[in-house]
Amino acid sequence: MATTNNQKLVIVESPAKAKTIEKFLGKGYKVEASQGHVRDLPKSQLGVDTKRDFEMKYITIRGRGSILAKIRKDAKAASRVYLATDPDREGEAISWHLAQLLDIDPTQPCRIEFHEITKKAVKDAIDHVRAVDMTRVDAQQARRALDRLVGYKISPLLWAKVKKGLSAGRVQSVATKLVVQREQEIEDFIPEEYWDVLADSTAHNARGKKVSLQCKLVAMDGKKAVIRTEDEAMAAKKRILDSRFSVAAVKRAEKLKRAQPPFTTSSLQQEASRKLNFSTAKTMQVVQQLYEGVDIGKGTVGLVTYIRTDSVRVSAEAVAAVRQQIKTGYGEEYCPAQPNEYKGRKNAQDAHEAIRPTDLSQSPDSLKARLTREQHSLYKLIYTRFMASQMKPAVFETVTLDLYGRAPGDLAPAEDRQGLTELRYYGEHMTFSGYRAVYIESEDEEAEAPETAMPELAEGDAVTITDVQTRQHFTQPPARYTEASLVKTLEEKGIGRPSTYAPTITTIISRGYVSREKKRLYPTELGRMVTAMMLQYFAPIVDTEFTASLEDKLDAVEEGQVEWRSILRDFYPPFETMLNVAEEQIEKIEVKDEVSDVRCDKCGAMMVYKMGRFGKFLACPNFPACRNAKPIVQYIDAPCPKCGARLMEKTSKKNRKFYGCEKYPDCDFVSWEMPVKDRCPHCGSYMVEKRTKKGERVHLCANETCRYKVTLKPTEESDE
Repeated sequence: MATTNNQKLVIVESPAKAKTIEKFLGKGYKVEASQGHVRDLPKSQLGVDTKRDFEMKYITIRGRGSILAKIRKDAKAASRVYLATDPDREGEAISWHLAQLLDIDPTQPCRIEFHEITKKAVKDAIDHVRAVDMTRVDAQQARRALDRLVGYKISPLLWAKVKKGLSAGRVQSVATKLVVQREQEIEDFIPEEYWDVLADSTAHNARGKKVSLQCKLVAMDGKKAVIRTEDEAMAAKKRILDSRFSVAAVKRAEKLKRAQPPFTTSSLQQEASRKLNFSTAKTMQVVQQLYEGVDIGKGTVGLVTYIRTDSVRVSAEAVAAVRQQIKTGYGEEYCPAQPNEYKGRKNAQDAHEAIRPTDLSQSPDSLKARLTREQHSLYKLIYTRFMASQMKPAVFETVTLDLYGRAPGDLAPAEDRQGLTELRYYGEHMTFSGYRAVYIESEDEEAEAPETAMPELAEGDAVTITDVQTRQHFTQPPARYTEASLVKTLEEKGIGRPSTYAPTITTIISRGYVSREKKRLYPTELGRMVTAMMLQYFAPIVDTEFTASLEDKLDAVEEGQVEWRSILRDFYPPFETMLNVAEEQIEKIEVKDEVSDVRCDKCGAMMVYKMGRFGKFLACPNFPACRNAKPIVQYIDAPCPKCGARLMEKTSKKNRKFYGCEKYPDCDFVSWEMPVKDRCPHCGSYMVEKRTKKGERVHLCANETCRYKVTLKPTEESDE
C-alpha cells in the first residue's frame, strides 16, 4: 500500500498483530511490526559502563536493519506515527527506542496502548495518545542492566572454572537453587510410620432404617490418637471391638466453596499444566496466538486480553457483560447480588486486567472449528474460569458425627475422658453447584474428597461396630517441583514477573541445570555444582529475599519513587567484591561428560551425553576429530499394536509429542496418545493413557466405537 502525507503509521511488535489492527483501522492507516526489540546491548561486550554511572550502550540488533529501514521510510512519509507496542515495561522500552531511532520526541503524544486487540480497544487507544512513560522505561533499563551485569560477569567465570556454555542469571540461578534445595530436602527426608484405624459400623435411625458408615479413630482417653506402630494399631483395634458405641454429637452445617479469580499469567500457566499438560512455554505460545488474533470467519480478532499480568482486576464493563451472560445461560440464581471482588497478591501490578475473553459471545464451542486443538483447549480454560469467577459459591451440606465408646461395665460420667474411645464420621453433599456448573479448579497435590453419604442419626443412637481396619502409612517427603508449582513458588516469593516465568524455566532446562521427567523437575549434577558455587561465592544473588527486594525496587522506579541508576550504584560495588573473591578462590573444576552405553559407529568410542539447543543428545567424545552425533532415542514400555516391535517417543515439526513404531517406514503405526501394554477387555484393541478434565489418569480404548475406560489410582509421582 503506497503511503501518502495524510496516512498515519502505527508500529506494533508482532506481524500477526499488525495484520489484525490494520483491518480494524482501515484506510488512512498503515500498521508495521518491529518484531520485538530493535535496539539492545551488544552481545560481544558488557554494554553497561560501570565507570560512567552505568551508561548503557545500545546498538541496532543484528538482522533488524531491513525492518528498521522500512519503518523509517514509512515514518518519514506518514503524517503521524503512533507507537503501539505491548502495554508493559518491555513494550514501553521498545517504544522509547523506536522514538530515538525515528527522531520522535518521546515527551510528546506518540504512544498508545491497548489491553485487548479488538476494534473498540484499538480505536479508543488512538483517541488517548500520550507521551512515552519514562518511569516504565527506566525500570526496564535497570532490570536490563542488572541482568547484564550478573550474566556477563559471572558466566565467563563459570566458563573458565567449570565448563564452556554455562550461564548464571539473576532469576534463573534462584530458580535452579529452589529445585536443588527441594531435591536435598527429599534426600534428607526420613519417613515416619503412622497408622489409620477405621471402624465399619451400622446403626438404626429413628425411622428404623439401617445406616452403614465408616468412622475414623480420632482420640483415646481424651488425647488425640497418634498411632505409630502396628502393635499400637492392633491394640486400638481390640479396644474398639471391645467397646460399645453411641452417637455423642451430631453437627450439621453448610459449607461454601467460592470460585477462584480470573487468570493471571502465573495461575494460567499452573492450571494449563495441571489440566492440559502444557509446559509454561507452550502455554505462553498458545495464549499469545489467542491474544494477537485468530481468524474466526468474520475476520481476525484477539480473543483474550493482555496475557502478561499479575492482576485479578476486571473492568466494570466486562463484569456487567459476564453477569448478564450468567443470568441468560444459567439463571438468576447463579448470579450473586453484587459482583464478586478479588484481592490481588501484595506486590501485584495493577496496570492490566486479569486474562479474560474479549467477547463473551464468542463461546469456545462456537469457535471450535476455527481454532487448533491447543487454542481451543486453552481458550475454553480462560473462558470458563472467567465465567465461574462471577458466579455464586457452590453450597455443600455437611454432617459430622462423633461416636463415643466405652468398655462394657465402664459407667464413668461423659465428662471423664479416661477410658473413652472417640470415632468420627464426616460427610458432605453438594446442594447447589454454583460456579462449579461451569468450572472446577484443580489442585497440585491433593485430589478433592468425593461426596459421601449423609446418615440421618441422632444423639444417643446406638452404633454397632462390624469390623475394624488398620492401614499403615509413611509420611512423604515434599513433592518435587513441576513447572506449575515452581512458577507458583517464584510468584509467592516475589521472584521475577509474569513475563519471566516461562523463559526462566526454559533456560534452566536447556542449560542442563534441571531435567524434566514426567512433569517433575530434577536437578542435574551440573545444576548442583553451579548452585553450590553460587551459594559459596554469590550468596546474595541466589538469596530469594534479596532477589525479591530488587523486584520491589524496580517497581518503585516504575512508580517514580526511586531513580533507576541508584539501584545499580547500590548493587554493583559489593557485587564487584564478590567477583574478585571468586576469581581468586575458585579452583578449576573438571566436569566429566556422562558416558552412555551407545558406541560411536564411526570411531568405536563410547558416546557421551551433551546438552544442546534442543535438549540432550549423544556425541562422540573424540570431537573434533570425530564429529558423530545422534539424537537420544526414547522407547516406551508398550509394544507396537500393529507389528509387536518397540514404540518410540518422537517429536513432530511443530514440537508436539507422538508415538511411532521403531520399524518405520515398514510399519506405519502412529499415535498422538501414549499406548500402554494393556489390551481392551471388551474389544481387544490397544489402549492409551490420557488425562481427564479433572486431572485423573485413565487407560482408554483406542477403538472409537468402544472407548472402554479404566481410571488409575494416583501415585506419589503423579500430579494428583
